[in-house]
Amino acid sequence: MTISVPDVTLAPVPRNHAELPAGFRGTTSGETAKPISTYTALLSRVREAGLLRRRVGYYITVFVGITICLAAAGTGFVLLGDSWYQLIVAAGLGAIFTQYAFLAHETAHRQVFESAKVSDRVGHVLGNAFVGMSYSWWVTKHTKHHGNPNTVGKDPDISFDAISFREEDAAKRTGFLHWFVQRQGTLFFPLLLVEGLNLHVTSFKTVFGRQATDKRAQEIVLITVRLVAYLAVVFWFLPLGMAFAFVAVQLAVFGLYMGASFAPNHKGMPIIPEGSRVDFLSKQVLTSRNIRGRGMSLAMGGLNYQIEHHLFPSMPRPNLKAARLLVREHCADQSVPYTETTLIASYAIVVRYLNRVGLAARDPFECPMAADYRPR
Repeated sequence: MTISVPDVTLAPVPRNHAELPAGFRGTTSGETAKPISTYTALLSRVREAGLLRRRVGYYITVFVGITICLAAAGTGFVLLGDSWYQLIVAAGLGAIFTQYAFLAHETAHRQVFESAKVSDRVGHVLGNAFVGMSYSWWVTKHTKHHGNPNTVGKDPDISFDAISFREEDAAKRTGFLHWFVQRQGTLFFPLLLVEGLNLHVTSFKTVFGRQATDKRAQEIVLITVRLVAYLAVVFWFLPLGMAFAFVAVQLAVFGLYMGASFAPNHKGMPIIPEGSRVDFLSKQVLTSRNIRGRGMSLAMGGLNYQIEHHLFPSMPRPNLKAARLLVREHCADQSVPYTETTLIASYAIVVRYLNRVGLAARDPFECPMAADYRPR
């Protein structure tokens, strides 16, 4: 199998997105994978540089900063009263809750505290009480993703869902979804406007469902209290129509911000076929994309250093920048492609990739070029 990686520029995404770069062929389940990554050597350098040491003070500062913003939003909410300017406050809350979600994500990875127990307790409070999402559900899903990013049959983030990430899945769509998947790249970001609602609904289904959930009772209490208190305040102080608009804007911004922060990291990168075996470093680097640019670490909660985060999940956010230099050098020595681009360029890649996958849902007798030029 030939392996090609999507260009970090605005060049077209390769047609066969399931391929990996030449020299990094995965083996079948019956073969032995060659350990060509020398990950252990890289890990030793990272440890010697002290980049795995926790930065609790940094995270306390970030938490205090976000909480001050939350207090400011609450103050603005009270002072504005019955005013449509409240929608600005709602948008701000959507961004603030996303920042809390970033902290919950980092706590889950033990980037904040070395203790697993402390991380679990703090993570549950941040995820359930501040963000309003089931922390246990998200951790279970995210752990599977980290173990096998972009791997067919193992990564839940590319599983068969509203968005099709593989041509095989796109070709199975029928009815309205058949129409939707053909335009899924174009509709991807608008769809994120309802992702916030989807995350909350999924969380409620999880904690009240039959599937095993860690600390179920605690999660039910925290999520329920948070939801009831939030809605009670909004609908008590604002007129009915304005209250609905407030909640809608807050959820829309939350979903869009969350999706826009996670989408650039793996979408449009190589997909590893089911049954293939790829060494750890190659698997994590080849399927991940970094985002460069000023302020990206704060805006994306450290997710802009996706390669380093996947190689060293417990590394604190402020240390990722320094690790990037070591990882880039190591990848260059090992001839492992290291993908990095700007945020806007990554969005363009994601949209093109999803639309390209969606072509598989078109009528096999339809000419793609003719469809592109057909009046809409």
